[in-house]
Amino acid sequence: MSNVTGAAGKVLCVTGASGYIASWLVKFLLQRGYTVKASVRDPNDQKKTAHLTSMDGAEKRLHLFKADLLDEGSFDSAIEGCDGVFHTASPFYHDVKDPQAELLDPAVKGTLNVLNSCAKSPSVKRVVLTSSIAAVAYNGKPRTPDVIVDETWFSNPDICREVQQWYVLSKTLAEEAAWKFVKDKGIDMVTINPAMVIGPLLQPTLNTSAAAISNLINGAQTFLNFTLGWVNVKDVANAHILAYEVPSANGRYCLVESIAHYSEVVRILRELYPSAPLPEKCADDKPFMPTYQVSKEKAKSLGIDYTPLKTSLQETVESLKEKQFVSF
Repeated sequence: MSNVTGAAGKVLCVTGASGYIASWLVKFLLQRGYTVKASVRDPNDQKKTAHLTSMDGAEKRLHLFKADLLDEGSFDSAIEGCDGVFHTASPFYHDVKDPQAELLDPAVKGTLNVLNSCAKSPSVKRVVLTSSIAAVAYNGKPRTPDVIVDETWFSNPDICREVQQWYVLSKTLAEEAAWKFVKDKGIDMVTINPAMVIGPLLQPTLNTSAAAISNLINGAQTFLNFTLGWVNVKDVANAHILAYEVPSANGRYCLVESIAHYSEVVRILRELYPSAPLPEKCADDKPFMPTYQVSKEKAKSLGIDYTPLKTSLQETVESLKEKQFVSF
């Protein structure tokens, strides 16, 4: 990626910078010549920050800040003086004991906390919020092959609560709260709504979406009867940058390269890695969840070129092998 005119001297903030998407975002921003103020929970935790501080350009243009989603005002110093803010920090995992404390509060209060800091800093021209397709597609409408999901869809919190989809609820409520806040305060915000994000890992820990692939290839007995959208982490990071740089970018952008049932993902993995211990059968004997479509028009208008699913899966597995999360 070439350096965009005007990147030099511009300061951007990335929250939750040690995360999966955020790490690629920081890497690409440094590559483009930006100065990055990166918030992490503990700047002294080498295990979580070494992959960031060792990036090209980090020595001169990466500054780490301590901030916590639930600590009011803790993002002020990271955001002060920034031209743009990328808010990516939000917990994502499945085994939830206390949804309110573990997912909902950090997502909703954290987003408002960050936006509050943005409202205090007159330098901020645009905020790019990492939302999710989770905040788009769960509205009770059927998702079948002839249905096209697009940016006008909003997930329904009541339906999320009913089916106890706590992560989906957290992203839905956070995005809802964000739009209301920026409307009241006159902040220019764009949201990126990616599907299941896969591809190479820069951070040393295994994140939830890459774990979905490592679980399959680490001797799982069955695969889920579930259909998901899939997208490459580098495309998602790039979309965030375009959402900041392209003046006409606005509203929400759904990012989905392919919609594929887990059976299809297993089929591609088996083609790529014949020796891998992949599951042979589905977790239940119900009919396979149907596929559906997600409109690509708006994302294309932003200039996004997608990495094909097969390539993304291969990159994920190669990265998992390299980091020794899988071995076969």
